[in-house]
Amino acid sequence: MARAIWSGALNFGLVTVPVELYSATQDHTVHFRQFQRGTSDRIRYRRVNERTGEEVPYDEIVKGYDLGGDEYVLIEPGELDEVAPGRSRTIDIDAFVDLEEIDPIYFQKTYWLAPSKEEFGRAYTLLIEAMAKTNRAGLARFVMRGKEYIAAVRAGDGVLVLNTLLFPEDIRVPEQEISKLPTGVEPRGKEVDMAVSLIESMAEEWQPEDYHDTYTERVMQLIEDKREGRTITPAEEPREATKVVDLFEALSRSVEGRKQGGEQEAEARPKRAARSGGTSGGEAKSRSKQAEPDLSEATKADLDRMARELDVKGRSRMNRDELEKAVRAASKRQDRRRAS
Repeated sequence: MARAIWSGALNFGLVTVPVELYSATQDHTVHFRQFQRGTSDRIRYRRVNERTGEEVPYDEIVKGYDLGGDEYVLIEPGELDEVAPGRSRTIDIDAFVDLEEIDPIYFQKTYWLAPSKEEFGRAYTLLIEAMAKTNRAGLARFVMRGKEYIAAVRAGDGVLVLNTLLFPEDIRVPEQEISKLPTGVEPRGKEVDMAVSLIESMAEEWQPEDYHDTYTERVMQLIEDKREGRTITPAEEPREATKVVDLFEALSRSVEGRKQGGEQEAEARPKRAARSGGTSGGEAKSRSKQAEPDLSEATKADLDRMARELDVKGRSRMNRDELEKAVRAASKRQDRRRAS
């Protein structure tokens, strides 16, 4: 069972909910220790005085800020503690913003917020429901482990999620950092159209369980192979970059390949249906109607996804009920167009 790493109160207007903070992610990186080649001797790091070469006890070490030109300002640990913000006991939501307005570059780390006691479950659930219906995140500041954070509190699947955010000064400007960004390069219209077709042909719903850390899996396989004395199979070399003159041809072949794959899948469906007994036209229509989702049971996130697929305008400003009406109306329009 996970342990809370912070406890305090979440303030939402005049509503206060005592909460606990839990890490939502974990590091699964394969860690190694260092050895001298040809021996079983571990490599150790020590804090030594660069002038005398002698090891320095931890309690005799102070911090130094580099001013340049071998000049430093020395700071005692106690002096840092005096200016550090106190251990915050509250997460005060100051404002709400649409989740889509937060650029993903600002997201830093994800945590879960849980009520500290069962008696606070009603107020906690109220916040989840309200945030889910509005699709908004609460912006707040709080202090943890001597550091101040700006955070976005949002509704998850039955849990409040807190994402720590980077401050604007943490974000670099690409034009100032990268000298090789293309300028004055305009792709041809037919290339753009073909690239759009390829993207649309590859579009699918986000299924995180379909993705795995294959590099870590290969590292663990390497460890197992070496332990058992088996031959190591090297990874494939990466593909060469597409040449500019072949760009349109590469896009065209990619789109054609996706189409052929879809046709093969479509051809396989009737065969599977025949093996399972098949259906008549009337039965298929009846089942299609039964398979239509009940929008009244759909979550706001589901409705937002449907609205995006139906190209409903102004969806980011709609609440859940408005989204349901818009999706229902757009679906009927789409059905009428198909029927005609």
